[in-house]
Amino acid sequence: MTTTDAPLIEIRGLRKSYREHTVLDGLDLTLPPGVHALLGPNGAGKSTLIKILSTLLPADAGTVSVLGLDPRRDRRRLQGLITLTGQFAAVDGKLSGMENLVMIGQLFGLPAATARRRALDLLERFDLLAAKDRRAATLSGGMRRKLDIAAGLISRPRLVYLDEPTTGLDTRSRQVLWNEIGELAENGTSILLTTQYLEEADALADQIRVLHEGRIVAGGTATELKALVGGTVIRVHDQDGSVLEDVPTTGTTADLARQLAEISARRPHTTATLHRPTLDDVFLHLTGTRARSDEQSTLEHTLAAPVG
Repeated sequence: MTTTDAPLIEIRGLRKSYREHTVLDGLDLTLPPGVHALLGPNGAGKSTLIKILSTLLPADAGTVSVLGLDPRRDRRRLQGLITLTGQFAAVDGKLSGMENLVMIGQLFGLPAATARRRALDLLERFDLLAAKDRRAATLSGGMRRKLDIAAGLISRPRLVYLDEPTTGLDTRSRQVLWNEIGELAENGTSILLTTQYLEEADALADQIRVLHEGRIVAGGTATELKALVGGTVIRVHDQDGSVLEDVPTTGTTADLARQLAEISARRPHTTATLHRPTLDDVFLHLTGTRARSDEQSTLEHTLAAPVG
């Protein structure tokens, strides 16, 4: 991971509304270089925040600094240092897979030979060699999605925004992307990803921020966030599997043995399992919503048309 005292992203009092609907409500956020995950229920403002940080959408109020630059005043300069992969594939349907990647690489200033070499490597890593000479318009939705992600990684930028990057990807492609993120981070690239796959945030992110009702309501490592909802508990079940109680423990073998003995004396015909806090527990505790919920709050995406 990169190490520097300068913030990667610094935000103060950020506000954004669509008509009468407030999406970001005085948001404050400071992130150091590294890999960061932004969690939040549908409609929390994750995509709006990414659009502001990537120069695509102006804020209504507040200050924003990305890599020491203002996304509005220093738009052109900042665009040369970042890439954004959104929730929907944005490749050119008339170009082949290879042509799409080489074009993006050259737009970022890579020499043609370097762009082709990097494109071929990404096509192979994402199992897209079959798309090398095929027009993107003829590819399946999943293949276009992978091609779009590869295009966002070709230039090895200083900062990569990944907005719900693995939506629609199969398990193998998701793992390939995780490996690529790890490699980018090891070579000094910082990453900010939004996701509702909690295992993704747990596996990838140095730091996790939870966005709810337009503000950051919690932040820290996965371990620190899980500590917000307690430690290891013994979950006691009846014969039908229903939960009767959760018994807090210190997590030590001595305490577990003592608690199990007491439970056995009180409830001799029950079963018990160990339960450790998950990010889903944190998510529910902080937002009142399970991750990847069925709630369809689409106002943000309906009103936030892409700019630029």
